[in-house]
Amino acid sequence: MLDQTVASSEVMQQNIDTAIRQLETIIIGKQQQIKLAVCCLLAGGHCLIEDLPGVGKTTLSQALARTFGLDFSRIQFTSDLLPADILGVSIFDPNTQTFNFHAGPIFSHCVLADEMNRATPKTQSALLEAMEERQITIDGLTHHLKQPFFVIGTQNPLDQSGTFPLPESQLDRFMMKLTLGYPDPQAERALLAGESRQHLLQQLAVSVHHDELLQIQQAVDGVHISGPLLDYVQALVAATRDPQYFIVGLSPRAALALLRAARAWALMHGRDYVEPGDIKAVFAAIAGHRLSASEQHGKTVEQLIEQTLQQTAIP
Repeated sequence: MLDQTVASSEVMQQNIDTAIRQLETIIIGKQQQIKLAVCCLLAGGHCLIEDLPGVGKTTLSQALARTFGLDFSRIQFTSDLLPADILGVSIFDPNTQTFNFHAGPIFSHCVLADEMNRATPKTQSALLEAMEERQITIDGLTHHLKQPFFVIGTQNPLDQSGTFPLPESQLDRFMMKLTLGYPDPQAERALLAGESRQHLLQQLAVSVHHDELLQIQQAVDGVHISGPLLDYVQALVAATRDPQYFIVGLSPRAALALLRAARAWALMHGRDYVEPGDIKAVFAAIAGHRLSASEQHGKTVEQLIEQTLQQTAIP
């Protein structure tokens, strides 16, 4: 029985490694961001990507869906988008004298909410129940979503025209926030000299089928984390609640997300236990979009997060 468990873990590890290598052929020179995006998926969270148009946000989303064998739908958020355009709508059938529900694009394994902050707050809030409870409620009826369910939200920087800032309740439902940024010169040259990304996307093979992904997500729950590391997580979270540095600290939901992401990061690296480095590896992606820096120090959120990691004792 033990040998079967070990063999299963090895196969799981090989499949994850294969998936990451395949994604690196599509998004060149962004190894850390790819690993964090995969970690977020394995942990059962949702991922927010904020960056300028044209740096690969949509391509990464499509590549993740294809690599993990997920149904994919894209919702282009605009100022006139309505909640029904996302969730679906009940239409009256005069023949049967009943209302029939027509599902919206939210009913997919992987949903790309593209340029979320171009939609109004009313439309943005349509995702809240879906992201937290994996279900939607319309006309008093509850509709369960597909499993696994993974939302990738993209947003343009807030200084661009026509944007509505995402509220804290929406931001807190994203496990991680990533920034791709411009590629380095070597990666950009490989991108320019290589094949079209769309052509490469069409050729991607499934590395992890969605039923195997569900098994991996369940295995994340079994990754052990010791008492002293729980103390370390609590110390990090408590440090963010100091009003000298941050306006509002991390919520209990964020602390749970940090634990689950650290477990997923450990599993990705072939371990069934969490090390301090796993927590540190995912902390900035978990905390960055949830925190706002106090003005008195003149430091950015990123600088304060790094300072928090340096000043919090590791067990």
